[in-house]
Amino acid sequence: MLLEYYLLIVNILGIFLIMIDKLKAKYKRWRIKENTLLIVTLIGGSIGVYLSMYIFHHKTRKPKFRYGVPAIIILQLLISFLIFK
Repeated sequence: MLLEYYLLIVNILGIFLIMIDKLKAKYKRWRIKENTLLIVTLIGGSIGVYLSMYIFHHKTRKPKFRYGVPAIIILQLLISFLIFK
């Protein structure tokens, strides 16, 4: 139960960070570091980050995100399968 709440919170955080970074990019403001976005992805926010990338059309052309986020999702699924099988 605790894991589900953690994943929900970190995915919502990922969605908000992508949304905020998109707005900051649109208005030429100070941006959220790519490493921050990737760290949120790595700690469990990968689905939220991935979905919000395409909802907000943000970071979809950057190879680091276009290929990196799906790779992280696959890695997390494999690890989850090994742990919870």
